[in-house]
Amino acid sequence: MECIYKDPNAPIEARVKDLLSRMTLLEKIGQMTQIERSVATPAAIKDRFIGSLLSGGGSKPFENAKSADWADMIDGFQKAALETRLGIPIIYGIDAVHGNNNVYGATIFPHNIGLGATRDADLVRKIGEVTALEVRAGGAHYAFAPCVAVSRDPRWGRCYESYSENTEIVRKMTSLVTGLQGQPPEGHPIGYPFLAGRKNVLGSAKHFVGDGGTEHGTNEGNTIASYDDLERIHMAPYLDCLAQGVCTVMASYSSWNGKRMHTNDFLLTEVLKNKLGFKGFVISDWEALDRLYAPHGSNYREAILSTVNAGIDMVMVPFRFELFLDEFLSLVESGEISMARIDDAVERILRVKFIAGVFEDPLSDRSLLDLVGCKAHRELAREAVRKSLVLLKNGKDPKRPLLPLDKKAKRILVAGTHADNLGYQCGGWTITWEGTTGRITEGTTILDAIKEVMDDKTEVIYELNPTPETFSGQDFSFAVVAVGEGPYVETGGDDPELKIPFNGSELASLVADRVPTLMILVTGRPLVLEPSLLEKLDGLVVAWLPGTEGRGITDVIFGDYAFHGRLPMTWFRSVDQLPIHARENSDPLFPYDFGLTC
Repeated sequence: MECIYKDPNAPIEARVKDLLSRMTLLEKIGQMTQIERSVATPAAIKDRFIGSLLSGGGSKPFENAKSADWADMIDGFQKAALETRLGIPIIYGIDAVHGNNNVYGATIFPHNIGLGATRDADLVRKIGEVTALEVRAGGAHYAFAPCVAVSRDPRWGRCYESYSENTEIVRKMTSLVTGLQGQPPEGHPIGYPFLAGRKNVLGSAKHFVGDGGTEHGTNEGNTIASYDDLERIHMAPYLDCLAQGVCTVMASYSSWNGKRMHTNDFLLTEVLKNKLGFKGFVISDWEALDRLYAPHGSNYREAILSTVNAGIDMVMVPFRFELFLDEFLSLVESGEISMARIDDAVERILRVKFIAGVFEDPLSDRSLLDLVGCKAHRELAREAVRKSLVLLKNGKDPKRPLLPLDKKAKRILVAGTHADNLGYQCGGWTITWEGTTGRITEGTTILDAIKEVMDDKTEVIYELNPTPETFSGQDFSFAVVAVGEGPYVETGGDDPELKIPFNGSELASLVADRVPTLMILVTGRPLVLEPSLLEKLDGLVVAWLPGTEGRGITDVIFGDYAFHGRLPMTWFRSVDQLPIHARENSDPLFPYDFGLTC
């Protein structure tokens, strides 16, 4: 073969070198550009040599599009890329952060905070394997996961995307990388990207670095820390990801000691690439360049210059790609961005593409479609749910526990905003970016699950918002009240008060005054639990944001399986104590690692 880069048997570095030598400047900067599918056209991909496409949160071919529809769309874009002069395939990225969560009918797993409560690294690896299969079935090659933030403050709107406040737990859960990408062989060089095959996807360790340590838990805020603390607390999980061959690293919107991470050449280039030996590519976050200056999107030329020179290899533009490419070209032609920097970035991107196998197999594998949302995948999600639940209280008197509940009770009450709401159960990053309410996809709510397991003779009464009249003349054996947070993402989730929304405390209190009550708290973080409410409740379970498989909850509360989960974060008494992890003698309501068994 005269083109070494087209020879699948040639060494990867030889293929990279050969292809790079054939590329024009326009082709190179095109490869460094990632654009949103909503602005992508076959013409744009062909004329601008676009290297990557993505779906932002909730961006889909059409409402309730299934995996086959996604594969059709992505294959269409890929065919355009293959028609370019050099035929360099695109890679398509997607926010598969708790399963392939943009796609209707996919298996939705608990969010990371729930997985942190399981302490089960092997389970998380298996979740990565299933997620990879479901992402690949839809034609995408690249998952923006795992988030290896160490969340130090529950006021942060992305707290649920972090496995724990404890660095060691987060390090354990980086096993998701091996699940997504496959197991590198023994002796695989640390920092060199790896992908096992067509049933795996490229991962992205994010958000580099310190996103979980910002002051007051402010999203995109400032992490004030010495380099030693930054390395010890926040950077340590990245070393584990690099050891597993993670293919990409995503930069954080946040700052370290006042300097934006996207322009931090010391951390992105000197530390990550040079000291730690990372050979994959560094990608920017969504519209990160537009966020560098106020007003939003201003001073764009300077934003491109400072980020690319700091070490960003691929820019998630995602919309203004024509302006981006025109300004970018001008910066290279003027010498403000060197050809050496461009070549380094493109070399990294091509390396990942060759490792991903997209030159040999650019189109989707339709044989995987039957696996999406299949029984085995949902059973794994159900296992994750039951292992994630944390039991905080069982009985007003330890000698008279409420749990396990009786499946043969005569009449029971199920109540609350979260008892029959799949959208609330899944949280943000589900079907849409922010998440939403109702039957948003296929799955089992808590109420569905309770009805499935109760005896045929049991009367199950469901009321969203019970009133005193609900109890008149009714003799309930017990009540299950599910309350918690509505869906949110990112800055929209920043919350200085952390009260249970939708009058959840009042609703649970009203029921607990009248009947023995188990409260299930569906939440992405610890919330304020008033002493008066805690006293009234007979049982309290934290379900985190469990995803589509509500049967995992009934598996445990009815005693078929034991409680397993332990708190991944310290549970504060009042927000005045925050950030509580950092204070000695802090007198938490429940300490980190707490969890009853039953």
